[in-house]
Amino acid sequence: MKKCSIQARFSAAFPIILLSGRLAFAQVPTTGSPTGINAAFVRLFGPVTSFTAKVETQVFDPSQKEIVHMPMDLAALDGKVRLEINLAQIQSKEFSARTLAQLKQAGMDHLVSVFRPDKKATYIIYPGVQSYLSIPLAKGEAEAMEKDLKLEKSPLGKETLDGHPCVKNKVTVRNDKGPVLEAVTWNAADLKDFPLQIQMKENNNKVLMRFSQVSFVRPDAKQFDLPATYGEMK
Repeated sequence: MKKCSIQARFSAAFPIILLSGRLAFAQVPTTGSPTGINAAFVRLFGPVTSFTAKVETQVFDPSQKEIVHMPMDLAALDGKVRLEINLAQIQSKEFSARTLAQLKQAGMDHLVSVFRPDKKATYIIYPGVQSYLSIPLAKGEAEAMEKDLKLEKSPLGKETLDGHPCVKNKVTVRNDKGPVLEAVTWNAADLKDFPLQIQMKENNNKVLMRFSQVSFVRPDAKQFDLPATYGEMK
């Protein structure tokens, strides 16, 4: 496996890359994953453990002004989660045309984040430079994976999203110490109770995730592995 280092030309772009992965998940309680994907978030999908989907994620400030719009491709497989993000598609004041041009020149305008609870790590992969970061889960998150997380749902009403009849639920994910994540979900009755929309709040901001093109075909397990020829960033 080849080794690589973050060269000087990446130094300004690199923090922005990491930030981009967190923007849409900034309100998700997290203890180690740079994208906010953790065990509690995975539990929101209930018994559906394997799927692929398109996701449109929006973050709104307290005045309901959209401050982030980020489309992603998401795949899940037995607790593992893969996010694929094209930074050119993100709409946010965090990104200027100059910053995006710098990222493209550096080959870092496309990233893949893979949450691997079995490895107790999150991988941030940069296909453009055939490199990756391995970020260990914090102790609290690693311990959470070893304990049962319970999902509690309370119905709030019924709505239709994209032609799918949904039950709107208040959802709480708990461990033995209490609630670790609260959300509102729109669970589609005709899609195995899949949450077609997830809404979360923290610090007076609102995160809204809308799923489409949901497929329950198991994704290829290789998508969740590090490419053998990629080098780790040092």
